[in-house]
Amino acid sequence: MKTTPEHDDRMAKMTFASVYPHYINKVEGKGRTKEELHQVIEWLTGFDQQKVQELVDENVTFETFFKNATINPNANLIKGVICGYRVEEIENPITRQVRYLDKLVDELAKGKKMEKILRTG
Repeated sequence: MKTTPEHDDRMAKMTFASVYPHYINKVEGKGRTKEELHQVIEWLTGFDQQKVQELVDENVTFETFFKNATINPNANLIKGVICGYRVEEIENPITRQVRYLDKLVDELAKGKKMEKILRTG
């Protein structure tokens, strides 16, 4: 499924702060921790827990969030379908990065081992 320019624009303009509490609820509801969520976010973006909180407080858009991130060189190993889209086929970089994060959160919530989520083992 190909994303539309409208979809890409909506993803870029969505704020990280609006989605972050949902990430926390999703992983904690499945028995994982906020600390594990932060480990996943830091692996993908380079943002530690303090920086994540600053970005939440600043109410940054996903576009700003990912423009300031240092994307892990192994992020391209994130594959599969999330929200009806095959992440490796998404052409728009911001939309793909948002879906990378969604996919990692989903894997965490599904109980995948951390070394598999972080593409180290």
